[in-house]
Amino acid sequence: MAKKSVGTIQTGTKRLSKAIKMVKSPKTGAYTFVESIMAPDQVNDFLAKK
Repeated sequence: MAKKSVGTIQTGTKRLSKAIKMVKSPKTGAYTFVESIMAPDQVNDFLAKK
């Protein structure tokens, strides 16, 4: 089960989003968190990737 979180960050004129995705490691079975700051239109693509 993967959990997702998206927050919005606004710096000056740029609008950015920070996306956090929980990913299960195939090697150990442990969960890790992957964070990325990107433009809001790229968030859905980031969360859809495995």
